[in-house]
Amino acid sequence: MTCEHTYSDAVTGYVRAFRDNRLYLSTLDGSAVVARLAATTAVEALRNLGEPYQDVSGRLAEHLVPGRMVSCYGLFYPTAGTRLVHASRVIVIDGEDGVPRFEHPQWWVDQIRGIAGFYRHAQFGDGPVDFTRYRTELSRTGSSAGNHVQETDTISRLVYGMASAYMLSGDQSYLDVAEAGSHYLRERLRFVDEDNDVVYWYHGTEVRDGVPSRKLFTSEFGDDYEAVPAYEQIYALCGLVQTFRVTGDPRLLADIEGTVRLFQEHFADKSRGGYFSHVDPYQLSPHAESLGPNRSRKNWNSVGDHAPAYLFNLWLATGEQRYRDMLEHTFDMIVSHFWPDRSSPFVQERFHADWSPDTSWGWQQNRAVVGHNLKIVWNLMRMNSARGKHEYLKLARQLADAMPDLARDPQRGGWYDMLERIAEDGRHTFVWHDRKAWWQQEQAILAYTLLAGVGGDASDLRHGREAEAFYNAYFLDHDDGAVYFSVLANGVPYMLGTERLKGSHSMSMYHSAELCYLATVYNRLLIHGEPLDLWFRPRADAAFSDDELRVAPDVLPPGRVRLVKTTVDGQPHRDFDPDRMTVRLPRSGSDREVRVTLADSTRRES
Repeated sequence: MTCEHTYSDAVTGYVRAFRDNRLYLSTLDGSAVVARLAATTAVEALRNLGEPYQDVSGRLAEHLVPGRMVSCYGLFYPTAGTRLVHASRVIVIDGEDGVPRFEHPQWWVDQIRGIAGFYRHAQFGDGPVDFTRYRTELSRTGSSAGNHVQETDTISRLVYGMASAYMLSGDQSYLDVAEAGSHYLRERLRFVDEDNDVVYWYHGTEVRDGVPSRKLFTSEFGDDYEAVPAYEQIYALCGLVQTFRVTGDPRLLADIEGTVRLFQEHFADKSRGGYFSHVDPYQLSPHAESLGPNRSRKNWNSVGDHAPAYLFNLWLATGEQRYRDMLEHTFDMIVSHFWPDRSSPFVQERFHADWSPDTSWGWQQNRAVVGHNLKIVWNLMRMNSARGKHEYLKLARQLADAMPDLARDPQRGGWYDMLERIAEDGRHTFVWHDRKAWWQQEQAILAYTLLAGVGGDASDLRHGREAEAFYNAYFLDHDDGAVYFSVLANGVPYMLGTERLKGSHSMSMYHSAELCYLATVYNRLLIHGEPLDLWFRPRADAAFSDDELRVAPDVLPPGRVRLVKTTVDGQPHRDFDPDRMTVRLPRSGSDREVRVTLADSTRRES
């Protein structure tokens, strides 16, 4: 007698039938799988952060109806034809009403509350918000120890997350963290070059024996060591800009504008367009010999990341034409130079000064980061709402149509990390592994949900929902809080190296909070036509043009969303422009709480 070859794996799909304790599924690519349910099989409803385990084993007939989405984990047995899995766990994605639970109005709001609570407690405990205690690295449980570096970007990412949590919930405690973090960045990690009228941000500051000490001007990260990378200056702004959207703090605006001048004076390629990836810390030149392999280079981060990290939000907050022009320039560079060539369906990501592709740089070589391709789709669609161009739509649609067959897991769900740009034997092979990172799932969710919401087809909505299903089923840490950095292909959390951490050079609440905020905006306003409430807290000295608070939730198609209701300090306020989505602020010597209600103008309530 020989043992059968079995393996543990996951499968996500749609119910075709359920009878005799067998669940007949059609996977995301239409393959047939049969899941055998035993008395020991745990069948649960998809749950959000902070929700208890909800067993539905006693009501299978109500939940396992044809068309519902489920995800199963168990032992796969070799069979001829249809695959058979002995399921140990089944997650029911859809609610009893047939709608995915993550599309219920409060899902993402509750999730951002859970994430914000985790990071607030992990960084500051239950006491006052003191950013001298901030730690870049946090364990899975939120603990930290030892000497370390407080990185500017990770503080700013935390600030972004807390400001976004306030916008969705109106909970003042989140804004308190965002404002304290913004103040800490300005006081400890900012350098104002008055001679050149620009602002720089230090890479970070060392902490010795619990006390912040020596500041680090150049990057400590391996790819950027002893240089000033554009992406670190870019992400230094993400939290400051989101906080400025809420408060209008004129000090933040001055620093933001100073940093934008830094980009235009020292990173911009004024002859060929775009932005260089690094400058030398002494010469502030992108062409210095000291930069080595980063000399005279451009990449996705230095050109495209301005838009999602801070520039869309800065334009939303100010309405300044110069920021819309800067956005347009970055996307014109993307469609002109990143556009997929005949050799590959993926974009080019790295370039020399003359925009010739650089396919030999470091770890990237001639490889595709899946999340960057999806991020381009998402942001091209946002930009197309601000400045419609055929080229924007064409590239967005080309990438969106190609990516599912190339970079999505058709059996388990979820999106992969890196693939070779050039196919070998008809396949774009994995570079190092088949793991799935949290931030790349975010890009897929936002890309396809926005596409569906602004007039895409049924397949866009399906891809968005399937990405949301995998993320919510496997990335939420119900034991310790927040979300995992990455999971194996089958959804099991990956707990090695820096990917075991909840805080690191790459992770600090930004992407998870951005997903919660924009998934709420897109699902409520564009997919379901439900009203959305947002909160703002303008300061008495707010630096809003013409004393107008701009409350558009994101860059959406013109005329699609209107402002329908406003309160100031809890009292009805009628001095607002529904179509421009601006609120005329009453004069006051103190901060004000502004709550607005936005609605899809194509589905006005009676």
